[in-house]
Amino acid sequence: MANRDGVVDFLVIGGGTAGIVGAMTAAGFGASTVLVERDRTGGDCLWTGCVPSKTIISAAALVKTRRSPGLNPADRAANGSADFAGVRERIARAIATIEPADSPAALETAGVEVITGNAAFTGPGKAEVGGRTIRFRQALIAVGAAPARPAIPGLRAASVLTPETIWDLETLPDSLTVIGGGPVACELGQAFARLGSEVRMIIRTRLLPKEDADAAAIVRQSLEADGVHIREQSTVTGAENSTGGVRLFLNNGTSIDAGTILFAAGRIPRTAGLGLDRIGVDLDERGQVLTDARMRTSNPLVWAAGDVTANPRFTHVAGVHASTAATNAVLGLNRRVSAVVPRVTYTSPELAAVGSSQTDHPRHRTRTVTHRHVDRAVTDERTEGFTRLTLGGRGKILGGTIVGPRAGESLAELTLAVQKGLTTADIAGTTHAYPTYSDGVWNAAIADVRTRTTAGPARLAVKTLAFLRRRRVGRPPVRAKRPERSADGIR
Repeated sequence: MANRDGVVDFLVIGGGTAGIVGAMTAAGFGASTVLVERDRTGGDCLWTGCVPSKTIISAAALVKTRRSPGLNPADRAANGSADFAGVRERIARAIATIEPADSPAALETAGVEVITGNAAFTGPGKAEVGGRTIRFRQALIAVGAAPARPAIPGLRAASVLTPETIWDLETLPDSLTVIGGGPVACELGQAFARLGSEVRMIIRTRLLPKEDADAAAIVRQSLEADGVHIREQSTVTGAENSTGGVRLFLNNGTSIDAGTILFAAGRIPRTAGLGLDRIGVDLDERGQVLTDARMRTSNPLVWAAGDVTANPRFTHVAGVHASTAATNAVLGLNRRVSAVVPRVTYTSPELAAVGSSQTDHPRHRTRTVTHRHVDRAVTDERTEGFTRLTLGGRGKILGGTIVGPRAGESLAELTLAVQKGLTTADIAGTTHAYPTYSDGVWNAAIADVRTRTTAGPARLAVKTLAFLRRRRVGRPPVRAKRPERSADGIR
């Protein structure tokens, strides 16, 4: 869909979340837009990420519920086993339901021309796709990232599953060894354990190392309660074939028979072969495209968004960043992306966090409410979690961590608070529905306001106001003097 001069206003390379949002945004502003996708539109989120993983998590939770002691033994026997074929069908249904919104037809309806093929930049303002040269005024790089492959002596890459290929399993593995301890490793490890696999996790540092240690510990307890065997501070140093499949050797001198192996430890940007050096787009040492806060690369006519950049690798971040990039490119604006990024690990319980979690800063403090004091958690018998706010001066909300059911939903209020610089007084003064898990946020805010108004200078001010009020009690009210009136009624 080029202009009369044969030049496309906006070329998008990559058809995942960032590419789709960026292309639709540009087309919506009236720019001639072409999107190039090498495989299928929808990206990792639709086909191998968010949609299938959240579906299997939901299915696994249902299996666990059916094993609940609240059911009679006959019901547990009938409903407590996982039908993996049924789980696969449910995943396929979820993808099929969502896929039309990400399809080439949807893009074309929005005014975007979709081309299938591998794109490469050949020079300033030029790219090639399957022998076709496309001239463009501005471009968005949105090619995403691929799962990292293990570099372990004796371990063939072909024998290892990744978060991208695990969905090819046709039967539930008897044994699953997960290498990695981040959100994806935790989510899939717990889901497969609930479905009936024997799951081990081998973690180089600790479970969820970027999250609050107390919150991560609660997630760990839950995973272990579901039967997951966790080995922290462990690395795989080598591997060999064994009668059970593959034996992995660990750094502490022990070994395990791994069964099916899932490597869920990192991603690599798909920048190879794009020809970025031909158009002056700089990469960092990990091969990620460098951008400024406006999502512009070192080439002022080229933008980037999504997992190909050094920014947090979340679908919501990819969409927001791509929209910002397209808006700036097409309209000539200088909008910046926000540094406030919410994140959720969808284990049971969920772990959600935003902003700062520093507790060693001399002027930062935390306010924690355990969910034993959140009535909705009590009624659900899910009181193992907590809500923790990180606070600055005058109760300014700098960040927060929530661990518990539906923590991702409760986090929305905290994300807005951090983004807008709100205080605990703002939260405490807002009526909240009862009973909900969001009471954790509200109660923490109320507790902080009460503490600050009954301590130090604030306490003295409150006492002074109370004293002055008591002095006024019993005095006759002061009546205003009636104004004199002139002959014409105006003074």
